[in-house]
Amino acid sequence: MDINLLIALLDATHAFHSRAHIWWSANAAFGWASCPLTEIGVTRIMVNPAYSSSARFTAAQIIQSLNTFVVGTDHEFWPDDLTFRQPEHFQTDRIHGGRQLTDLYLLGLAVKRGGRLATFDQGIPLSAVKNARAEHLCVL
Repeated sequence: MDINLLIALLDATHAFHSRAHIWWSANAAFGWASCPLTEIGVTRIMVNPAYSSSARFTAAQIIQSLNTFVVGTDHEFWPDDLTFRQPEHFQTDRIHGGRQLTDLYLLGLAVKRGGRLATFDQGIPLSAVKNARAEHLCVL
């Protein structure tokens, strides 16, 4: 799952909370994975005071929510063990902007691990990740 999908699952006030849970209900049996990038990203965004005017979260609260979700589900932790400098994984001339970097990295990690990236983000170019196919990407 990408950062936005994880946030939507954890935050009941998120605009896509229901959409995320409908998807999760249909896909939980397949399990899911996180990595340091997604776990740090969820925490970094949700503790930012600008994230929500109605709810304030501490890092401890977010980390505990992540831990509860991990323990209560079929979860696998994937180490961040890729770099864009690896030409066997990434087609860097297909990366056209900084806003793509996190999604492309997570897609590359999913391809390497034989998984798929679940995201709300449309327009992630499969061509930027070597060996990426449509089944590696699930856009909600």
